[in-house]
Amino acid sequence: MPSLEPTMDSPQNVGQGDSRDAGGYQNNLSWSSPTTPLPAETHPRRVFEKLFGQGGPSADRQAPKLNSRASLIDRVTADIKRLEVELGISNRVKVDDYLTAVRAVERRIQPAELKTDDAPRLDLDRSRVCGPTLYADHTRLMFDLQLRAMQGEFTRLFSFQWASETSPFAYPKNGVKDPHHVLSHHGNDPAKIERMAKINPFHLSLGAEFGQKLQHNPEGVGSLLDSSGLMYGSGMGNPHRHEHTELPVVIAGDRRFGL
Repeated sequence: MPSLEPTMDSPQNVGQGDSRDAGGYQNNLSWSSPTTPLPAETHPRRVFEKLFGQGGPSADRQAPKLNSRASLIDRVTADIKRLEVELGISNRVKVDDYLTAVRAVERRIQPAELKTDDAPRLDLDRSRVCGPTLYADHTRLMFDLQLRAMQGEFTRLFSFQWASETSPFAYPKNGVKDPHHVLSHHGNDPAKIERMAKINPFHLSLGAEFGQKLQHNPEGVGSLLDSSGLMYGSGMGNPHRHEHTELPVVIAGDRRFGL
């Protein structure tokens, strides 16, 4: 089963490294071998097309037919109607509910693309990732794409990186103008630690929202969360010292393993 590899960071940041670490190890969570990272995707439209449409070169994705208001689902209406004839009432309702949810996600993508070029950079250097201008909106959209992928059994495997290790993202909506990476090298400065402490719970709250959505989506005798395993965490224990011990990790989900 293929793995979905969304990320929140700009393509310009991917591949950066320092004198100790190759950029690939900083910016990729999932690997097919010790030397081959699985490519991550920043753009919600491309993630959507990978799941529900067709990919192809960037020029093709920018073609008028893909930027029109027509939904990808509209193009398979006849196929859907033929399928529904063969389904019972309960399964027909499930299909309709799922397609409605997918269409809702698609409709959120297009306004985000239209606003990207003209919107003020409310989050520092979003670098035109062609997603919602605000970090939280972009994150929620990417999480919803992952949710629909799980519901449709396109994949049950994904890794999601909040940003690259040296990301310049800032969080002005949370009252923090400094990038998270800069604050992580706080030098035990209480003011910097206080500002960083506003960002970490914000990240965690978005992850918790995703977990709640999984919990509220039924699957079998339980929920999607019951049949999934989620791990949220960081590769740093004390980021100022670059220590990789006592890592903060939260595990939730699959009740078979007591999570």
